[in-house]
Amino acid sequence: MSARRIDYLDDPNAPAPNSVVPSANVIVVNDDGKILLIRRTDNGNHALPGGGMDLGESITQAAVREVREETGIEVEITGLVGIYTNPRHLIEYTSDGEVRQEFSIVFTARPRGGVPTTTDEASEVLWVDPTDVAAMQMHPSMRQRIEHYRQRRAEPYLG
Repeated sequence: MSARRIDYLDDPNAPAPNSVVPSANVIVVNDDGKILLIRRTDNGNHALPGGGMDLGESITQAAVREVREETGIEVEITGLVGIYTNPRHLIEYTSDGEVRQEFSIVFTARPRGGVPTTTDEASEVLWVDPTDVAAMQMHPSMRQRIEHYRQRRAEPYLG
């Protein structure tokens, strides 16, 4: 069986967290107002591209790198949607027993080049109208981030 990612939200049976990793997700918006989504290979859910920050890089560098690695699209960061640190959202990685407490900074970006390309992490890379997200298989935390983007909040979400 391949490595899996299991998201827990408000689940009393979730395993105890054993790590926190600064991470970035990116809402890439094209000229048509569509957003870039992937279908994750580790759980089959649609999601915003993103991932953990590596030593030696800034969080915005991590955001740009993760989008490129997961989708083939080069981006320029344009804004901040929010900071998401819900201690009741845990992510279990079955490959190594890591149980991560959520810590994600969500940015907006515009595409600057590249071609949508599937990867080991993304079985699909697609541009989606934000109003179509409700019908997609997606974790509630991703829906919340996209909804906060759609609300065009004056201030970033802090939670």
